[in-house]
Amino acid sequence: MSDSNSGGPSSTTPNRQQPGPRRPLQDRPIHSRVDEVPMDRSTEVTEVTAETPEVEGEPSVSNSVRDAAEWIAVVVVALVAALVIREYVVQAFEIPSQSMEDTVNVGDRILVNKLSYSIGEVDRGDLVVFERGNLIAGDTDELIKRAIALPGETIEVRSDGNIYIWGPEEGPEDAFLLPEPYLSDSAAQAFRIGAGIPVTSDVWHERCLNQPREVGRCTLDDNSFFVLGDNRGNSADSRVFGPVPAENVVGEAFFRIWPISAVGGF
Repeated sequence: MSDSNSGGPSSTTPNRQQPGPRRPLQDRPIHSRVDEVPMDRSTEVTEVTAETPEVEGEPSVSNSVRDAAEWIAVVVVALVAALVIREYVVQAFEIPSQSMEDTVNVGDRILVNKLSYSIGEVDRGDLVVFERGNLIAGDTDELIKRAIALPGETIEVRSDGNIYIWGPEEGPEDAFLLPEPYLSDSAAQAFRIGAGIPVTSDVWHERCLNQPREVGRCTLDDNSFFVLGDNRGNSADSRVFGPVPAENVVGEAFFRIWPISAVGGF
């Protein structure tokens, strides 16, 4: 009989593998159990409901502020544009006196083109608006008259009431008779008979170059205009305050906007 304690291990005893050396922690595979943990649904719901969508039809405060800012910007731009246009392009004026009847009447409202003489020159017959300045005392800042004689020309009102004009290098023998179709018959007649402001006496201003002055004659310098009102018998114009300096000129009246019955251009 053999001794059960001698020799190799008994066949009934299982083989047990001896444990090997421990591997360093960083070399061990990490088996995360996170994926195996069911997602907390309450957390998911919280994340979704944390950002509440805007309700359609209810603008946010930021949108209201933005809309208000846009409207303010539009109003500011419109005001600036209006001021620029008024200052440099077109301005409305109201007629304060009878001096230009029947072309324009008291209370009429007209538009004045301020660019006309920035890009062009005053033409004979233009309805010119100019600053009163120190030309003559009065309540209004601007006056409107008709341009009759241009820089360098000589104007003469003769005893028959007609206006004659000649150029810088010319004399009375070269004068031409000024046609004035814009005058009403009554204004022309009053002008000829000397009603109101005398036209055949020595009323010309000292700014005329012809000194000593000659009766009813004025020679202009290179920077002045001689203006008259169409209502010659009731107009304070260059016969009273002399030539108008070019720097006083504001612009040309070109359109009447009031009254409605008389709307139109000149």
